[in-house]
Amino acid sequence: MRPTRSTELDAVVIGSGPNGLAAAVTLARAGLAVQVVEAQDALGGGTRTVDLGLADGVVHDLCSAVHPMALASPFMREFDLASRVDLLVPEVEYAQPLDGGRAALAYRSVERTADGLGRDGAAWRRLLGPLAADREGLVEIALGDRRSVPRHLVTAARYGLGVLEQGSPAWGVRFRGDEAPALLTGVAAHAITPMPSVPAAGAALMLAGLAHGVGWPIPRGGSQAIADALVADLLAHGGTVVTGMEVMDLDELPRARAYLFDTTPRTLVRVLGSRLPTRTARAFGRYRYGNAAAKVDFVLSGPVPWARPEVGLAGTVHLGGSRAEMAAAEADLVAGRHAERPVVLLSDPAVVDPGRVGAGGRRPLWTYAHVPAGSTVDPTEAVTAQIERFAPGFRDVVVASRAIPAAEMSAHNANYPGGDIAAGAVTLGRVLIGPRMAWDPFGGGLPGVYLCSASAPPGPGVHGLGGWYAARRALRDRFGITRLPSLSPDAARAG
Repeated sequence: MRPTRSTELDAVVIGSGPNGLAAAVTLARAGLAVQVVEAQDALGGGTRTVDLGLADGVVHDLCSAVHPMALASPFMREFDLASRVDLLVPEVEYAQPLDGGRAALAYRSVERTADGLGRDGAAWRRLLGPLAADREGLVEIALGDRRSVPRHLVTAARYGLGVLEQGSPAWGVRFRGDEAPALLTGVAAHAITPMPSVPAAGAALMLAGLAHGVGWPIPRGGSQAIADALVADLLAHGGTVVTGMEVMDLDELPRARAYLFDTTPRTLVRVLGSRLPTRTARAFGRYRYGNAAAKVDFVLSGPVPWARPEVGLAGTVHLGGSRAEMAAAEADLVAGRHAERPVVLLSDPAVVDPGRVGAGGRRPLWTYAHVPAGSTVDPTEAVTAQIERFAPGFRDVVVASRAIPAAEMSAHNANYPGGDIAAGAVTLGRVLIGPRMAWDPFGGGLPGVYLCSASAPPGPGVHGLGGWYAARRALRDRFGITRLPSLSPDAARAG
């Protein structure tokens, strides 16, 4: 049912990604009448799991497959996601294959990881050990709202110094071999930004620290389980949802005291139109989008035949070779070129979730390659070749595949313009300031309007924090509610 303009609500959330659902749950838990409006026919945004029709009983994660922040996010901990969704942590958090049958492996244990890095083990331990040991401090500085003063000052200083080192031409001083720097660079590549750079280094130290601190889990059954848990809680607290409705103008939405946009700034400007102050519209109009990911989903007849068998224990594999090779590949994107050997991220969820194996032993394989923004090129061959490089015989286990070029990614999620899965270029300005120069990085330019997507702090990832931070501001500013509602399942049962 489409909402009518005369309908009175407390809040409307546009977009049902993890941030939008986090905002909606928070508002509904506070006793407000909340509606979520989603353009797609299914809820979840970047956490949808679908049957692509490639093989019986095999489903694929349409966007995110592995969730490095699901166990660390303060919102997800308050929501107690781990009690609602079975989050499976692999034996090897992530791996970096290298030529010659070698590979660097990141385990939950810093010590075990360091032991496998030879002469660079001590350097890895010194860089990441303290960050992993103070998980709360790391999350506070890396996943905060960019306006709160950190309390964990020692960890903030260690993180800052590490970012400055790994984000500058001095990034090679710490390491003497090639395995440790390649392992860290594979994590930095998640940012899809030039390397070395401060934003890439910030992502690397945060994600690598969380791998050691809490792990990078894969939800049993697929990422949809996260969205389903959030939607179930929303509905249990009186919230409503509308799907299949692309909002073009504010007049299409019910009247409400607050509107929260789990969208990019581009969509917010379109929906608000001339209502938005010219200065704000221009500021959002200057918001930069970045380079892209192109997706390839495979069906395999068996596990990936890695040259180094231990790579097959990893939930996430970064493919790109050495640090220098990956930096060169990302530089090609900045120049508008397709890298001959692109950076590829890969996940085989059946490594930790045997239930993902379908009839006849068929299993899904999730991959994407970094490409220039708006690329129309089918990435299947480039991805296949990069996997085959480190897993000879991979082509022999491929049963079927389906590609989504970068230019088509926004058809599945409007927050990925041109294939930009980070919902904006990962620049220093965006990381420190937000989507525009304003004291409140979640403000949408009008009273009661908020931006709560990955375009707002703390940026991309399945953590729900953009929605949580924006909802907290809406509760305070629009409804005078300063005491945050409990999000725990026990509180729901008690109510």
